[in-house]
Amino acid sequence: MVAGVFLALVGALGTSDTPLVPRLAYWIGLSVLGAVLGTTVAQAVGGLWPGLASTWWRALIIVVVLTPLFTVLVWLAGGRSPLTPRVAATYFGVTLLMTSGMTALMTLATRRAIETHAAPPEAPPPRFLERLPPRLRGGEIYAVEAEDHYLRLHTSKGQDLILLRLSDAVAELEGIEGAQTHRSWWVAKAAVQDAKRGDGRATLTLKNGVEAPVSRAYARTLREAGWY
Repeated sequence: MVAGVFLALVGALGTSDTPLVPRLAYWIGLSVLGAVLGTTVAQAVGGLWPGLASTWWRALIIVVVLTPLFTVLVWLAGGRSPLTPRVAATYFGVTLLMTSGMTALMTLATRRAIETHAAPPEAPPPRFLERLPPRLRGGEIYAVEAEDHYLRLHTSKGQDLILLRLSDAVAELEGIEGAQTHRSWWVAKAAVQDAKRGDGRATLTLKNGVEAPVSRAYARTLREAGWY
């Protein structure tokens, strides 16, 4: 959508004479359509080449597939100007910039899960254990869930809230094997009893019956790590 607003404001591909509101509608609509097509192509690439090592190689494939298709769509939506080599090059160049930018943003958004690792036997206990309320101490930590400025602790002895940022909690949980599964969840791997997958996401059922979400951003990393 941001790309659509930018292209509308600069009057890309000769649309500067069009009134602003229709111009915004035109370019934002094309940008949304491009995002939908990009997501579809990304899912197809992931299905065809699930073992592709580099995220940026996948992004390059998406751009190569998407740019010609979207160039034709932009040309058709733009009134089908006579397709001279110069016009074709202009449409292709603008579309290449759009698809490259959107694909780069999608790639950056699909970040790897932040993982914590089991400590060796001689290592001191994780610092996070010192933050547990007295009634939860000695219990097994299942998950940490962000709720506004607080964290909900899911343990074998029950639940409680503490005031802390999730990023700080994850840093202090090093020593317990686990990972961030969602922007607001960290889950201990040993606490997972079941996993359900669907639509690029997953849901982890913990030992206490609580269901922890796995967002698209972290699903691939966790799947490759053998979580489900």
